Amino acid sequence: MFAVIEIAGKQFKASKGNTIEVPKLKDKKEGDKIKIDKVLLRSDGKKTDVGTPYISGSSVELVIKKHGKTDKIRVFKKKPKKRYERTIGHRQPYTVVEVASVK
Repeated sequence: MFAVIEIAGKQFKASKGNTIEVPKLKDKKEGDKIKIDKVLLRSDGKKTDVGTPYISGSSVELVIKKHGKTDKIRVFKKKPKKRYERTIGHRQPYTVVEVASVK
């Protein structure tokens, strides 16, 4: 059984036991359980339910495993003939969650 869920405006495929890397979930600690009610699609292999936009009464339980940051991305800007150069970096925060159950 799997479900397509929405977290922070992005869609993820969740099935029991899988780990998913999602955008950082603020105010949550490692080991916390969270319940996601924004289920867009649910399928058990035989029957598929599609929400409009969400399936009422369906939910997915997640367990937070860890928080982290991705590798640094360097952004270089330059304007020709103006002696302007600028380098900035960015590390996107993320949260790794494990799917405990799909209901």
